[in-house]
Amino acid sequence: MTLQGLSRLVFLIVLIALPAGAAEPFDVLIKGGTVYDGSGSPPFTGDVAVAGDRIVAIGPHLSGDAKVIVNAAGKAVSPGFINMLAHPEESLLIDGRGLSDLVQGVTLEVLGEDSMGPLSPQMKALAKARQGDIKYEVTWTTLGDYLQQLEARGISPNVASFVGEGTVRENLLGERDIQPTSDQRAAMRGLVRQAMEEGALGLTTALIYAPNTYAKTDELIDMAKVSAQCGGVFSAHIRNEGDRLLEALDEIITISKASGGPAEVYHFKQSGKDNWGLLDAAVAKVNQARADGVRITADMYPYTASATGLDASMPAWVQDGGLEAWIARLKDPAIRKRVKAEMEDAHPSWDNAYQHAGPSGVLLLGFKSKALKSLTGKTLAEVAASRGVSPAETAMDLVVEDGSRIEVAYFGMNEANIRRELTLPWMSIDSDESAPAPEGVFLLSQPHPRAYGAFARVLGHYARDEKVLSLTEAVRRLTRLPADTLALKDRGRLEVGAYADIVVFDPNRIQDLATFARPAQLAVGVEQVLVNGAFALKDGQATRAPTGRFVHGRAWTGAPGGGCRQAASDWSW
Repeated sequence: MTLQGLSRLVFLIVLIALPAGAAEPFDVLIKGGTVYDGSGSPPFTGDVAVAGDRIVAIGPHLSGDAKVIVNAAGKAVSPGFINMLAHPEESLLIDGRGLSDLVQGVTLEVLGEDSMGPLSPQMKALAKARQGDIKYEVTWTTLGDYLQQLEARGISPNVASFVGEGTVRENLLGERDIQPTSDQRAAMRGLVRQAMEEGALGLTTALIYAPNTYAKTDELIDMAKVSAQCGGVFSAHIRNEGDRLLEALDEIITISKASGGPAEVYHFKQSGKDNWGLLDAAVAKVNQARADGVRITADMYPYTASATGLDASMPAWVQDGGLEAWIARLKDPAIRKRVKAEMEDAHPSWDNAYQHAGPSGVLLLGFKSKALKSLTGKTLAEVAASRGVSPAETAMDLVVEDGSRIEVAYFGMNEANIRRELTLPWMSIDSDESAPAPEGVFLLSQPHPRAYGAFARVLGHYARDEKVLSLTEAVRRLTRLPADTLALKDRGRLEVGAYADIVVFDPNRIQDLATFARPAQLAVGVEQVLVNGAFALKDGQATRAPTGRFVHGRAWTGAPGGGCRQAASDWSW
């Protein structure tokens, strides 16, 4: 054995005392698997022992009894996967399993772009009125209330959340294109601080969407400073992912520098064929910022189509005031003519998803109205042809008829760029989706296949089959990298003392099955998932056990010595 191997062995067999004495059996002993600890170090064959909610021993041949023994021979054992941008905010309210993600090994859902609080009375009323297929009562007001209620309902995955800058803005300003007064800015800062001390991970926004897009850079810096003072990250769907991608990256780098906090670029991409060539410059810009000391990272989903609404196809001015005002304007012939002209402009001043994909590349995924659900799975071009009107007019008509933004996929990205992005060492993985199940209300719409396959696709298709990155590196991107980005020091790693969020999967079998034609297909290959030391998935089947918890950020006042002042004093990442 080499000196390096001997050192590795000594490190691996470090044990800590079991809670009730050395003779006490482990709760779970995972034996003989190929252990990927999440650090990027080479894997090794060994055992992992769990007592309570923690990993208590790791070594090549652990001795001792266990209440449950998992034979992991020939299987990979890794930390639970972290979904860096997840949208199960509503789906977990009616199905706490988070099944589509759970069967891929996801143990932590990180909610971002907007947040489920703080809500004003008007926001509560609008949330209820605008609900689609998923129906629920809005019984919370603050972000902390929502996350506590979610945990109390009984959920399988852990959940964490950022506080939405757009959410805070709407709370005080509504959905209008107006700028806050100094007093309103102060109130907004107070709401951000409150959410941080309730456990938020940082500040988030989605800058192509109204009303978020109405925020100017100085406002974002002002709010990001509060997040940074509370130990938080600024995460953003940047203002432009197409023609002005580089300028949008400049903005988030500026915000990070001015606030003093880290930044995360959501679903890093280059939208539209004319912009695929911007990848090298975008990567160089991020690398230079990192070299200059800016703590900036990014995440992505491994598909060439995005998914959002038809609001991303229309300018922000027509959406001023919210959904209902937008729909009312689309009934005015003069306004429709102006909107159509801007939609058909190949290079407008705003990020035009309609142009990035083209009418044939806009796939209709989800409607609120039963009368329109038959159009699910058709392209905008197909529906326009059947109606005998232009695709732009069809998009406007559909929004009016459905009374919603309508869920769509935009095929505007490039496979070669996806493969390159997967090699970037600062790139985590997200689904940017809910966590549905192939049953019940979830079958009333058609999600992007990333809802069922993003993580399995990285491990199976890109790591194992295409060898774009190694399995060791793929596991690091799904575990330790996002945990470190979020300053979660006891998640995303197989270490003695860390929380026992553990996945056992077959590296030869793990595979995504979801397609755009048939998205509601669960991935295969994950056999066991432990969340906080208990089985959320056992022998491939969801246990429905309430294993998940609300994972708090560093300023959470429920922790000893919590609060923003304490968090700001500890900048170790």
